[in-house]
Amino acid sequence: MQFSRSLKLNHVFRRLYRKGGSYASRDLVLYCRKNGSRENRVGLTVGVKLGHAVVRNRIRRRLREIYRLHEAQFLPGWDIVVVVRARAVTASYQQLERSYLALAAEAGILREAQA
Repeated sequence: MQFSRSLKLNHVFRRLYRKGGSYASRDLVLYCRKNGSRENRVGLTVGVKLGHAVVRNRIRRRLREIYRLHEAQFLPGWDIVVVVRARAVTASYQQLERSYLALAAEAGILREAQA
C-alpha cells in the first residue's frame, strides 16, 4: 500500500469505534475518522467466530487487495477500520468489493469521480 499504513494498536481501534462514524452493509461495517496526517491508516477486524484461520486470512487478503487496487480513490488523512460480518465468509470477491466501495462512498472518503 503506497499511501497507507496498517492500523495495529488496540487503543486506536477502540478510539475509532467510540468516536468514528460507522457505516454498515450485510457483509461489512466500516468505521472512519480523520487522523490529521497525510496518509490513511487501515485496519481489519475478522472475528474468530467466522471460521478457522484459513477462512479468516482469505477474507483479510481479499479486503487488503480491494483497498490496494482502489487506494488512489480514497481521500488521504483517514483512519479506516473494516469489521467483517458472517455473511462475508460466503460472499464473492465482487460482492465484497461492491460492499467495501459503497460503504466508503457513503462515508465520504472516496474522491469524486472525474468525468
